[in-house]
Amino acid sequence: MYTKNDPIQASEKLYKAVEESIKTLAQLLDTPEYQTATKEGRWWTQLLGKAARRLSRLLDEPRLEYVWAIAYDIHVWGFHEAKYSTEDIRGDLDHAKWLLSYVKEILSKNKKP
Repeated sequence: MYTKNDPIQASEKLYKAVEESIKTLAQLLDTPEYQTATKEGRWWTQLLGKAARRLSRLLDEPRLEYVWAIAYDIHVWGFHEAKYSTEDIRGDLDHAKWLLSYVKEILSKNKKP
């Protein structure tokens, strides 16, 4: 059951928000990682990491790679291993919020009339 101070659920939700943001940008820019994920029918973790690195370069935005690294760390240690507390991940919410805002901005610039 989910509770407000559940670090495991918070970790997974933060990770999912970052994962979906990376996938969205990769699809928008039709990266090789997106093409591979489409061909194979799924996103592998290494494809997400590679996509984050490529997107950082393509968009000249190093925070993309940084936010992915934080999200992956939280996914492993906060979700799978259950070693992080809510307090441990609270400060990382701002990174995920930034990424969501950044993706919205990129998408609004790329809308077709």
